Amino acid sequence: MFQFSVRSVRLVGKDSARCLSREEVRALYQQHTDDTGQPFTDEALERAWTLTQGQPWLVNALAREVVDELKVSPSEPFRLEHIDEAKERWILARQTHLDSLGSKLRETRVRRVMEPLLAGELVEPDTTYNDDVSYVRDLGPITPGQPVQVANAIYREIIARVLASNAEDNVTVDPRSFVLSDGRLDFRGMLEEFAAFWREYGEVLTRRDAYHEAAPQVVLMAFLQRVVNGGGHIDREYGVGRGRIDLLMRWPYEQDGKRAWQREAVEMKLWAAKKKDPLDGGLVQLEAYLDSLGLDRGTLVLFDRRPEAGDIEERTVFDSARTPKGYEVLLLRA
Repeated sequence: MFQFSVRSVRLVGKDSARCLSREEVRALYQQHTDDTGQPFTDEALERAWTLTQGQPWLVNALAREVVDELKVSPSEPFRLEHIDEAKERWILARQTHLDSLGSKLRETRVRRVMEPLLAGELVEPDTTYNDDVSYVRDLGPITPGQPVQVANAIYREIIARVLASNAEDNVTVDPRSFVLSDGRLDFRGMLEEFAAFWREYGEVLTRRDAYHEAAPQVVLMAFLQRVVNGGGHIDREYGVGRGRIDLLMRWPYEQDGKRAWQREAVEMKLWAAKKKDPLDGGLVQLEAYLDSLGLDRGTLVLFDRRPEAGDIEERTVFDSARTPKGYEVLLLRA
């Protein structure tokens, strides 16, 4: 059974709250390889670091899920897809933990810290803000240092799933209807189906959501999660202070007899009251995100939250745009 050995405890030291470095995570996982001869690929090790950001109990829990539960043949190395599968299994198996976190997320003092993070906005501190941050830090979802941000990719996914659960219950589309003959996903078709869903249910779902500022993004994440769940993965990045959330959908399919990955990048932004149209800034930000992924096309979703935005039926439309470098962008105004 995978667990911290004496060497691992020394890596953590007396301060159990300290996160492990990338090198320490690799050293910890190397202990399993030293004991069994079964290696982790470089991509798997990097994925483990990306998902956990070195949070000790998550590093250990993820490794235990891979080693003890996936039953990978000892003759095979642990690959990136094993880490992703272990992460998914671990999240789904922690239903009680998720329920507990869900109740905490709806506490006013927790919401005051988390809602701006999810909306990609800066927090407006007041006299109680530091106490609220300390309370949320003790719960685990945010980093121990500055700036205040969600602790790691696993928590980003858990938080999004918990908040999106009510909206996801209203998504009735059949995920299989978007799988094309070559195994890829009809991503444009998914977005068109979301637009129809948004026109019908968007106002109701966002109005009753406690996280009002981030409600549109949560609804879109719920819709995509419902379609992708069980086959692909959604990676989330919250652009704190930059008013955006970035999503990367990864979907596996076969190409020439080998496994390949369809990758679709989405940036979500809000058009808030008394603010200018965020399109130009969104295109620049999306371009930088695409560059980081090695992609030359993506999707920008602009949710108009201004009082004068107009009827949701009329304002939810598709268009096309290009980034300053000329990358093709599918634009959805909603």
